[in-house]
Amino acid sequence: MIKLPLAPSARLVRRLSLGAAVSAGLVMLSLTPAEAAKTSLNLGMTVEPTGLDPTIAAPVAIGQVTWQNVFEGLVMIDEAGKVQPQLAKSWEVSPDGLTYTFKLQPGVKFHDGEAFDSASAKFALDRARGKDSVNPQKRFFASIASIDTPDAETLVLHLSAPTGSLLYWLGWPASVMVAPNATADDKTKPIGTGPFKFVNWAKGDKVELEKKADYWNKSVSVKLDKVTFRFIADPQAQAAALKSGDVDAIPEFAAPELMTSFEGDARLMTKIGNTELKVVAGMNNAVKPFDDKRVRQALMMAIDRKTVIDGAWSGLGTPIGSHYTPNDPGYVDLTAKLAYDPEKAKALLAEAGYPNGFTFTIKSPQMAYAPRSAQVMQAMFAEIGVTMNIEPTEFPAKWVQDVMKDRAYEMTIVAHAEPMDIDIYARDPYYFNYKNPAFNALLKKVQETADPAEQAKIYGEAQAILADDVPALFLFVMPKLGVWDKKLKGLWENEPIPSNVLTDVSWED
Repeated sequence: MIKLPLAPSARLVRRLSLGAAVSAGLVMLSLTPAEAAKTSLNLGMTVEPTGLDPTIAAPVAIGQVTWQNVFEGLVMIDEAGKVQPQLAKSWEVSPDGLTYTFKLQPGVKFHDGEAFDSASAKFALDRARGKDSVNPQKRFFASIASIDTPDAETLVLHLSAPTGSLLYWLGWPASVMVAPNATADDKTKPIGTGPFKFVNWAKGDKVELEKKADYWNKSVSVKLDKVTFRFIADPQAQAAALKSGDVDAIPEFAAPELMTSFEGDARLMTKIGNTELKVVAGMNNAVKPFDDKRVRQALMMAIDRKTVIDGAWSGLGTPIGSHYTPNDPGYVDLTAKLAYDPEKAKALLAEAGYPNGFTFTIKSPQMAYAPRSAQVMQAMFAEIGVTMNIEPTEFPAKWVQDVMKDRAYEMTIVAHAEPMDIDIYARDPYYFNYKNPAFNALLKKVQETADPAEQAKIYGEAQAILADDVPALFLFVMPKLGVWDKKLKGLWENEPIPSNVLTDVSWED
């Protein structure tokens, strides 16, 4: 899953300090009865989803509308990134890690009245893992060899091999439970078990949801009666909609350089949270000179990550030394592994046979962070005698064809949104053309244990290999830039899964 936030504005405003991250509203407004009783929410998004069923397509905007709102899973991922029970109230894993027995919530119904039980859960998983599956995360279900349904509230998964990440994967948008009789229409009229029902989709404008009156989970009190997702691509228009009150919140504001424009606003506040959006400059490890690890290491040492973050995202971001974020279990800060050192970079290039540098082209998707990062990198590479030409590349059509499918590229830059997706470097085929049997063995080993501490240790070893091999230039994690009404409570400030979870959202009285 690759997420590419749209931010066409090229103007960079001064770096936003953390101290100015929260608006200092000084004007007290009286609360009218209408405001006190507010139960509707207008939420802005940059990207309109291509459909509304996250089990058949990859774009993250799908889950940002429907995950945890319309659709639910056997388990869910909470804001801290932890697995929690959901439609499965409990589970047991056999000592050999090959059998998962789930006890399901009783009396749950889909929005169309169809019962959710072990048979419908089996249907959803069989659909996701079947021969004809188009599920974007079909690999999650590859180890499920068979499924038993001994009774309506018991679901048993038999695995062909231990899969330590299975529970986590079952919490993803791609793993939600779908109603057997509704799947043909879920793309445009989704039917789930969640706290909100689908009402309407006005293409190019909005999606409307309403509260499910008899929501099965009585342990939560859903406060919102109506939610409207508004799609506004242009950052200037987003800012105007927020300031005018046309939208109440934009949990992922598209332009960091405009965040300062909300300072001192009496009604709005800003939040800087964390995400899984890893910005990396991937190299084609199968073509010269990127097939030489010394060249890749030299390019990494030519980059000052802080300067890249300042230039690309107004100083708002966290440097990374591998394809892993500080949110993830077993994170190791490896930014010092090949730290900025142009002189060492030059020496390493000479050792690799390029004393006078070389010339190559980067294919840069036309989203703000990509060309901005590329321009900063271009200047840094010039300092070590390397010339990088920047080729603007249309996304998604041309970029997906050239990079993902044909691998007809030398370097590219993109933000990877999948949580815990360090395994992409073990996937074959994948656009890096990176091959390391030792790394692959670690990724296999991590699935052979369900012990979190052991998994974290193995992930640390995998990060170390990537930091040394440098199949991609690891740059930074993009922050979650939220702007919303100060009276609005319960929106997630952090984003372990791309989402807009509204179950606990309410207006302050």
